[in-house]
Amino acid sequence: MFTAIISHPACARHDMGPYHPECPERLTAIQDQLIAARLHDFLRYYDAPRATREQLLRVHTAAHLDRIEASAPAAGLTRLDPDTAMNPYSLEAALRAAGAAVMATDMVMRGEVDNAFCKVRPPGHHATRDQAMGFCIFNNVAVGVAHALAQHGLQRVAIVDFDVHHGNGTEDIFHDDPRVMLCSTFQHPFYPHSGAGSGNEHIINVPLPAGTDGAGFRAAFMARCLPALEQFAPEMVFISAGFDAHREDDMAMLNLTEADYTWVTQQVKAIAQKYAHGRIVSTLEGGYALPALGRSAAAHIRVLAGL
Repeated sequence: MFTAIISHPACARHDMGPYHPECPERLTAIQDQLIAARLHDFLRYYDAPRATREQLLRVHTAAHLDRIEASAPAAGLTRLDPDTAMNPYSLEAALRAAGAAVMATDMVMRGEVDNAFCKVRPPGHHATRDQAMGFCIFNNVAVGVAHALAQHGLQRVAIVDFDVHHGNGTEDIFHDDPRVMLCSTFQHPFYPHSGAGSGNEHIINVPLPAGTDGAGFRAAFMARCLPALEQFAPEMVFISAGFDAHREDDMAMLNLTEADYTWVTQQVKAIAQKYAHGRIVSTLEGGYALPALGRSAAAHIRVLAGL
């Protein structure tokens, strides 16, 4: 059995303009580190399909889907918000990024692979039911979770989001669905300026002050997330894997290292092994300092692969 790496060439053709931090080189940085770390013998690579409209409608409104399709330009850039734009390849990339989460869910649930990492862009966790924002067009992890609920009959699915930004879109989608637990650690106050007081029994928000290091992150995760996950006993675990809390990433002000991403992945994997037959689907969110992103993602994938 192996860890699946699911991606698509379209994900590298989505480009929001010169100097944009959410750039195609992010995927190259990860792949280069996977090669350098000699992980290939333990990984299997797959091309992501497009998510279908039916799959997207489980988490997004029809108006949102229609608006995104209508916004796709034939040339140049169309801006969805001050941070988020589409070029002629962005719609295809977004459909493939969401489709990767669906494919990963099916493969893991069928026992074809141990777990999966969706090496995709655009990211997704800021996309709400009816709004693209924060570099995100469709909410990839939410599409995967909703597919697990609808097509595989699961009743308890957990999402662990360790991106430096609050997973506001994921919370928006699942806030009133007790079948889904979201555990989101994030710098606060910080973009998108949400999450500090919006949780409930199954939405576990863990705001961290600027300057928090690995010890502080681990302590908060052990105090807030692990007990909640233990009590929830998920049947499957999804990860919104953002690596922008790394100390080298100047998009934020947390101070994590590769060792912290190794540690948190080990904690999540232990929960999945205890309650969910090891079933994990991880999907890329943030991470903009390219060397740190590559090293951190490789450390995360190394744990998924059991190395």
